[in-house]
Amino acid sequence: MQNKPELLLPAGNIESFYAALEGGADAIYMGLKQFNARGRARNFTNTQLIPLLKVAKTKNVRVYITLNTVIKNQEIPALLDYLHFLNVSGVDGIIIQDWGVYYIAKRFFPKLKLHASTQLGIHNSLGANFSEGIGFERVVLARELTLSELKSISQKSSVQTEVFIHGALCYSFSGMCLYSSYAGGRGANRGLCTQPCRRVYTTPKKEKYLFNLKDNQAIDYIDELTKIGVSSLKIEGRMKSGEYTYRVAKAYRLTLDDAENIPTAKKLLDLDFGREKTSYFLGKDVQSAVSNRTVAGVLLGRVKQIKGSHILFSSKMKIEPGFRLRFHIPNTEKQETVKVRWVEMENGLYSVDAGEKIIKPHSEVYLSGINDIKFPSKIDETNFKKIGQLSYGIKKRFLAEIESKSTQQKEEIYFRINSLEWLRKINLNELDGLFLSFSKIIWSRFNPNVPFIQKFRNKIYVELPKFIPEDSIIFYSDLIAKMANNGIRNFVISHLSQKQLIPKNCRIVTNENVYVFNDAASKCINSEGIKIFSYPQEIDFETLFSLSNRDGIVPVYFHPELFHSRMPIAAGDDNDLKDDTNIKLARHRRNGITSIVPDTPVAIFQSKNKLKNNGFYRFLIDVSYESPSKNRMKTLKSRLLRSEQIQPSTTFNFAKGLK
Repeated sequence: MQNKPELLLPAGNIESFYAALEGGADAIYMGLKQFNARGRARNFTNTQLIPLLKVAKTKNVRVYITLNTVIKNQEIPALLDYLHFLNVSGVDGIIIQDWGVYYIAKRFFPKLKLHASTQLGIHNSLGANFSEGIGFERVVLARELTLSELKSISQKSSVQTEVFIHGALCYSFSGMCLYSSYAGGRGANRGLCTQPCRRVYTTPKKEKYLFNLKDNQAIDYIDELTKIGVSSLKIEGRMKSGEYTYRVAKAYRLTLDDAENIPTAKKLLDLDFGREKTSYFLGKDVQSAVSNRTVAGVLLGRVKQIKGSHILFSSKMKIEPGFRLRFHIPNTEKQETVKVRWVEMENGLYSVDAGEKIIKPHSEVYLSGINDIKFPSKIDETNFKKIGQLSYGIKKRFLAEIESKSTQQKEEIYFRINSLEWLRKINLNELDGLFLSFSKIIWSRFNPNVPFIQKFRNKIYVELPKFIPEDSIIFYSDLIAKMANNGIRNFVISHLSQKQLIPKNCRIVTNENVYVFNDAASKCINSEGIKIFSYPQEIDFETLFSLSNRDGIVPVYFHPELFHSRMPIAAGDDNDLKDDTNIKLARHRRNGITSIVPDTPVAIFQSKNKLKNNGFYRFLIDVSYESPSKNRMKTLKSRLLRSEQIQPSTTFNFAKGLK
């Protein structure tokens, strides 16, 4: 008999914790006050966790802690105390993104069970098997996978797999979105996403929602996910109420226990107070996955009349005291929430008092809660022994172990290109390395035996993409073998798992998608036999200069991929876009992936001397999103060498900082 997958529910506060228990959760994931990807959730204190763990244990429910953000080097001492606390407390696992957290946990807290967060970008059997091989108990797979891809991964790997089945979706691959960081220094990878995908964007023809995805709902695929052996079914929603948690838990519990309950389950999900629904890639429902509404809740009707503070509106559902209503103001992103204290009928319309809230005529009215189920909001935190911090001596020893010494003393300049035309414009005599970031089509036409390529083969680096779907693993494996057999033995990888494709005695560099925000992360990469890594594009000078390992490659010129997505966008032939802050954007699509990049590049050439004075000698100029030009190449290199600013450009987070 097929084992049932675990039903995994979110808890962002005490009410939703109890709601998950009552709804039938097999496991609950939650974050403490620091280091988690839902920084805006209420989250839990250390003293709350201990009694909650005891409650969960009495119900035979597992508890996982989200530690799924990247960690700055300055935060490592606090991280050590945090991991020590989790290790002693007895949690059932921690969900992580940062390779530094992985390294520290495996090295100093080996009892902790590790789950690879979806932020870590596991999307194929290569990633699943690599993760298991280095000690992860479970991988949370990317949301963008099809049922056939999930089946293939399950067949080819034995690690536990976790799949999102309900809740909000991000347009960009998790862990690969830089938009919030670029627009205001609030990084999604730091748990502070400002949800730029929910904004209106302007094309030359109109304004519209281009990236605003509906909510995920996979209730119709539970039986198939069970049959292919998925270990855990995950509900998104640590920002949601206890009502949401209970209803969604109950719906999927009913379905897991008996597929005949799906009609009843769907009625429960009709009142999850989320957005419109899509089965997304799981149900091949991508064409209709974008919504023109950002408001969460059940659409009831519209405001017909306003009399002072009294709002009269139509509704397809009976309104009762205790309901929470959300009014979406027309032609704006503004919303007002009103709790119904009393309700009257007037000429067939419902009338409620909005108090001091300013509601406009024709506003859409949404139901955001009905307050019909109550859950405890407090827990007794007394009579539980407090877990102390690590001793100063142990912490000092741990910190000393993750420090590195830099060895690079010679300046090196690397270029990245994404078209063959650039090869005719670049003088490889003047470069230390050239990253070839080509599409599959270009690679299929690339001849490594061309005399020019062979002459500079020691400077040529083959770069692998961020996303390699399951059916493309063989293509890239064959490509790498072909290049290596023809003397090109330098490779750039976008995920640590891709090192499995590289033959022995080859040089491997990790690019900026393998995040290095702390000394432990670089230590982890080095421990995998990789000597050279790249710093993230969204890093800031403060964090960069705090690192002891300064042998990495600093990105000094690039157009960051703000969104990197498997989703197409409905912009027609318009590749030129603007966001609501007037940032000019361009759309690019290759290998089935949409990338949204700013028109203005990031450049920190003026800081080159400062970088060298602080021990950084390797620099990357990325012209992937620029037209091939010999003059441009010369200009960029000469400006870098002279440490001169180039305009127009921005400095991203380098100067202003990353929160």
